[in-house]
Amino acid sequence: MCLKRMEAPLLRGTPLHPRTSQLCQAQNWRRWAGYVVAGSYELLHEREYFAIRTTAALIDVSPLYKYQVTGPDAERFLNRLIPRDVERCAVHQVLYTPWCDDAGKVIDDGTVARLDPDAFRLTSGEPNLRWLQDVAAGLAVTIGDISESLAALALQGPASREILQRLSDASLADLRFFRLTHALVAGIPTTITRTGYTGDLGYELWVEPDQAIPLWDRLTDAGAGYGLLPAGMLALDVARIEAGLPLIDVDYIPSNKALIEQQKSSPYELDLGWTVRLDKGPFVGRQALVAEEARGPAWRFTGLEVAWDSIEGLYAELGLPPALPLTAWRVSVPVYSKGEQVGYATSGCWSPILKRYIALAHLRSAWAEPGTELEMEVTVEHRRRRAAVRVVRKPFFDPPRKRALPGAEGVRGVSGSAPASGAPSGAGDAG
Repeated sequence: MCLKRMEAPLLRGTPLHPRTSQLCQAQNWRRWAGYVVAGSYELLHEREYFAIRTTAALIDVSPLYKYQVTGPDAERFLNRLIPRDVERCAVHQVLYTPWCDDAGKVIDDGTVARLDPDAFRLTSGEPNLRWLQDVAAGLAVTIGDISESLAALALQGPASREILQRLSDASLADLRFFRLTHALVAGIPTTITRTGYTGDLGYELWVEPDQAIPLWDRLTDAGAGYGLLPAGMLALDVARIEAGLPLIDVDYIPSNKALIEQQKSSPYELDLGWTVRLDKGPFVGRQALVAEEARGPAWRFTGLEVAWDSIEGLYAELGLPPALPLTAWRVSVPVYSKGEQVGYATSGCWSPILKRYIALAHLRSAWAEPGTELEMEVTVEHRRRRAAVRVVRKPFFDPPRKRALPGAEGVRGVSGSAPASGAPSGAGDAG
């Protein structure tokens, strides 16, 4: 019997790979949706992170899944799919949203951009075409997978507006948070959305794949005097944790991949209850969410702040200085109250701008109130120990400039501010 050798599928480069591969000195690559993207361009990601927070950074987010939704029933279809009220979404508005299965458990999350009255673009972290087609049964709507025919760049950071305005023929002064406009950017037809996955002022630029490199080059030239840098997934991961933004396959398991019921989460359990409009009419999962809203969610997705004195003390017992991970971590870490496990952290990092050790966590509702004192498992010199933590509101970092129009920006915000009214662009399983 002849056995044919199975060849592993090759990871592909994005439309920007010819440029990013030249810039990636560290040769640090990450997998994302079948593509390779830069983990960091330099050996360490610190400069890239600080570019996001203090100047501007350019990030290749082309691997996002993208779907075009058109037809007379396009709005009706999306209203059936997602818990948000699409009827209230104006042309050129963008909605962040999860979508659920019949049991009200989250399958994925992303953005819905209304391009025209009967035309939308949906982004997601994982492939969803079959589910979308199933939900669209019986409706006059066309759903196309345009993932490979549309490149995406994220320009993020305090200087992003000034840099982009230098090249754009459309004024950005009145482009509000989670809105879009069409423009020529350096002569290149571009859709600009004021969105991003960093929790900062920023834009995402959507262009034809063959225009991605010319656009990257022109933005790089325009941003040179501002300190613009390319940034990879390691810097993005720290930024999105500071912004309190969940990451699929890290902070939650999509319901269609969960092996047991306990691995699934509802929008209420992911702190996304603000996206659910139970009064808008029927949508997938509504009946289950009505019942959950009445009884209250069993879990909450919260922020944790690790007490520095506690970390310092654990290391001092062994005669060592404190040691924290150099990059954001993505593992399940138990959280305790008086010896009883009451939840688990899913990702965390040292925040360079806040000077705090922070984490995102799922906690049972009784222990999820801000100010609650708990303990989180940490490993110190190969031993499992417990550090003191405090429940805090998300986002940890929430600068007014993220939403403000020019002239209205204030100082940066920190944990304890109001929950974000907008949310991520759906960076998917990046990194």
